[in-house]
Amino acid sequence: MARKVGQIVRRGSSTWLVRVYTGRDVETKKRTYLNQTIYGALRDAQAHLNKLLGERDRGRRLDSSKQTLNQYLDRWLELCAKPRLRAKSLKDYEGLLRRYVRPGLGPKALASISAFDIQTLYGDLLVRGLSARSIRYTHAVLRSALKQATRWNLILSNPADSLDLPRQDRGHIGVLNVEQARTFVKTISAHPHCSLFALALTTGMRPSEYLGLTWNDLDLDRGTVSVSHTLEWRKGGWQFAETKRSRSRRLVKLQTWVVALLREQVLKEKEARGDALVFRAQRGGPIRESRFVQEHFKPLLKSAELPAIRLYDLRHTCATISLIADKWAQISGRATRSRALGGAALRLVTTEKGKPPAFLLPPKSEEG
Repeated sequence: MARKVGQIVRRGSSTWLVRVYTGRDVETKKRTYLNQTIYGALRDAQAHLNKLLGERDRGRRLDSSKQTLNQYLDRWLELCAKPRLRAKSLKDYEGLLRRYVRPGLGPKALASISAFDIQTLYGDLLVRGLSARSIRYTHAVLRSALKQATRWNLILSNPADSLDLPRQDRGHIGVLNVEQARTFVKTISAHPHCSLFALALTTGMRPSEYLGLTWNDLDLDRGTVSVSHTLEWRKGGWQFAETKRSRSRRLVKLQTWVVALLREQVLKEKEARGDALVFRAQRGGPIRESRFVQEHFKPLLKSAELPAIRLYDLRHTCATISLIADKWAQISGRATRSRALGGAALRLVTTEKGKPPAFLLPPKSEEG
């Protein structure tokens, strides 16, 4: 006679133990059961038993019922997120979950989390002053994690689907206008990291890209730089990593005056060759972006009375001015070339000594 796959055992006047057969232990071969205590009438216990049996028949693993969201997220980050994400992105994922999801939902059983629970969490975060943008980012990470849980049959459906997310206003992207860019170029002329700022402004490269450049990546004779990797800080130390996307690998044409600055740097530094980093901190190691911004970039902007943009916004500035230059070229009939923020069509007039030039966008009409 077949044994029961589920049963209800009375434990008190209004307490019931619901037991569901979940299979045999891999090592001991003994039968295993999911045991849950239900408070209420017998019909409540029967309804819960029917629910568990229905979920089991639809393919959900009942042995996952005791697994908390915290336990699941730990496994998801290790098995799914870590192999496919860059170190910085993984750190961002961990931070979002740690700050916003784990405190409220982490201790709850994974299988018990509902759409209402998540919607309530987002509402609480909004009341606490978290921006709509941050809530949307957090939602994207949590939804991805729970989507994998459905693939593993740990839950039947994704409770993060079809939620109402707070409306995100279009944020203002900080960029320097043409006049401000001229001021920036003049201001960096006496700065120790002049060549770094010049390259960042005129190539549109990401900070992780130009801070990871080695002298092997530069061809000063041809005036080009090869973008093939980034530099990231990981738990084991500094490591080179792949670019953000495969199409981010590119060859960028350098402006003449930027090449001149780099040549001056070569003459000053004995280590300026081979796989040595082009841009280094005062002690000779890699530049940590956050420290560089605090110690150099922000003070420079303040001294020049320029807007407090991010270091990354030099990339946006390059793109914006490139569009202005391209638009002017279309009107005037002159040809320009822009390659994905690489060979940006920035009109920079170099002085005879290769010093930081006047920033002219578009070119003056009398130059035509």
